[in-house]
Amino acid sequence: MTEKIATIEDVARQAGVSIATVSRALHKPNVVSETTRERVQTAIAATGYTANVMARNLRLNRSGMILLLVPDIGNPFFSAILSGIEKGASQAGYNVLIGDTQNDPEREATYAAYLRSNQADAMILLNGRLPAPLAKAPANATPPVVIACERIPGCALPTVIIDNDEASFVATNHLIDLGHTRIAHVSGPTGNILTTDRVTGYRRALKSAGITHEPNLIYRGDFSIDSGIAAGRALLADPKTRPTAVCCASDGMAIGVIVAAKEYGLRIPHDLSVVGFDDIPHAAAYDPPITTVRQPRRRLGEQAIALLLDRLGSKTPPSHGETGPVIIPTELIVRQSTGPCPSS
Repeated sequence: MTEKIATIEDVARQAGVSIATVSRALHKPNVVSETTRERVQTAIAATGYTANVMARNLRLNRSGMILLLVPDIGNPFFSAILSGIEKGASQAGYNVLIGDTQNDPEREATYAAYLRSNQADAMILLNGRLPAPLAKAPANATPPVVIACERIPGCALPTVIIDNDEASFVATNHLIDLGHTRIAHVSGPTGNILTTDRVTGYRRALKSAGITHEPNLIYRGDFSIDSGIAAGRALLADPKTRPTAVCCASDGMAIGVIVAAKEYGLRIPHDLSVVGFDDIPHAAAYDPPITTVRQPRRRLGEQAIALLLDRLGSKTPPSHGETGPVIIPTELIVRQSTGPCPSS
């Protein structure tokens, strides 16, 4: 005998509510009381009901998929952001498709085509660049897109970011407050907006303290540990000209600088202070634990998906640029990699 497949009507009957209430509890749980949600979930478990997601998506003329473009899926910085996005998407009945672009414009364009072919309903960009097909589209014809982490200059799409300029200023100023005046900066790659903003904050802090900026104390990295090692070896090679502190644009590069410093026999922070950026899990576990700028990464993801779901639920085109980007606050986490400037 064939086992009867549970329906939404069975769930409603078991829970003692209407079919509409069951639907709201599943797809818009925020508009249903906690008691009702629990009754519906208990009824679902009792009946073995499984929603026919494919049929519902066909009925609503949607794919049920959100596309997420990430420049490097191997970078641990993105893990908490992805978690925040996925949780919010799942609660709203969407799946997340991650596109690892490797900063390749062709890969970005390929993924963006998913929107035009209705394989995805919306997109979140973490790569700091609008794919070519979308950049050429009129603003009122752009599918639901939200930008997170890296702002795109001149782009008025909904954006969630931190104030990288101010965060870098605070990090550099921490070193200045400790008595350091010869402070190096290990930046990200040329052409990256994070690089521009964090270098600006570093230079602004020096100027505010009356410290002369020395161009040879800025080393271009790429946010990786290897580039931090290369930066440390270059900046610390000459004992007569080496800085007493280094402010890095990522925790990975801060780890690299510390590796290089130890190669030269330097003690952290007695001989050299090092500041990172992001507060990835390795920062607190490293030896010594790294002073860093904490980005609320999960909150960045949660805010990005909230903005996107708002756009998906809106029946009117977005009015870009009216409210400006959403700025998420950062926090300087002081650990054991920074200390007073060593006496000459």
